[in-house]
Amino acid sequence: MYAHRVESIEISGIRKLFEAASKDSINLGLGQPDFDTPSHIKEAAIRAIREGKTGYTSNAGIEELREAISLKLKRENNLEYAHNQIIVTAGASEALHIVLQALVDTGDRVLLADPGFVSYAALATLADGRPEGLPLDGQFHLDIEKAKEAMDGARILVLNSPSNPTGAMESKENIRAVVEYAQDVGVTVVSDEVYEHFAYEKEHVSPARFGNNVVTINAASKTYAMTGWRLGFVAAEKDVIEQCLKVHQYCQACATSISQYAALAAYTGTQVPVRKMRKEYLARRDLVYQGLSALGISFPLPEGAFYAFVPMDTPLLNRVLEKGVVIVPGIAFGKNAPGYARLSYAASRENLRSALQRIAEAKGEVHG
Repeated sequence: MYAHRVESIEISGIRKLFEAASKDSINLGLGQPDFDTPSHIKEAAIRAIREGKTGYTSNAGIEELREAISLKLKRENNLEYAHNQIIVTAGASEALHIVLQALVDTGDRVLLADPGFVSYAALATLADGRPEGLPLDGQFHLDIEKAKEAMDGARILVLNSPSNPTGAMESKENIRAVVEYAQDVGVTVVSDEVYEHFAYEKEHVSPARFGNNVVTINAASKTYAMTGWRLGFVAAEKDVIEQCLKVHQYCQACATSISQYAALAAYTGTQVPVRKMRKEYLARRDLVYQGLSALGISFPLPEGAFYAFVPMDTPLLNRVLEKGVVIVPGIAFGKNAPGYARLSYAASRENLRSALQRIAEAKGEVHG
């Protein structure tokens, strides 16, 4: 006998492909920066170890880091969160988990984009909620009127802009409309902003600018190439933070102390590496977009993050995988995404060119 919450979810399709990929594959499946963590961040971690900062910290995280995150949110996002409105977590994944555990009750409806990030529906199910997909338009943006209709009687709406898997970004006007309507009907907006610094044509806009019904989630993982450090945070109204802290302290106690000191250096130190990564991702995006377009594969230009979400039927997808290019079937991201695949361009230009060549060969073999 197993808990129905666990039996009703599956292992992530992304992780299945990641674990199964051969060493000579070109892995465009995992959303992980291929850059090394900047040296000043690594040095801060080494210094923390040498200074013996290896024990438990406050449940919510070291105060210096929470103060630094508070300043970051004010400087970069125009958000006012005091340090006691922030919990440092083991990545954005834990932040999402504790928020949904704290806010979702049995049978509560949790709205999320479909296609959307794989964790949202699974975490809603683990919280005993009912995940419901929201349809997107032809450019992978939310249909605002349909989102408003769905919000009546819902508990949570998850926003992710820039988006994983589509790379789409919601406009300031759409974000404001969603947040204000959600506030009117008693819905909490959970905003996952881990790709905020990888926005290309549009400005990233934090939903919490438009209402106090927003829970903001972010992480050092993508911004500073720190995925393995597992360091994120949640920021919200104090009453929400108090409930989230209960879950956090029993499932995690605290984020890793060494990672916290590394993140302190990340948020307070030079941001030049972040700008360099953004510039390189933009070049890679253009390389992938132009390469796939030349093959007759038409899809919306990704506006942010480092993903292309492209139409790809099953025979072509299977042939691409056989060619040793690891990509993720669209169905892993929701019911509305069969016939698509997600490619991550967090890979070197050399690997991306090789992958495009293999995709071209696969397309020729399948479709002539």
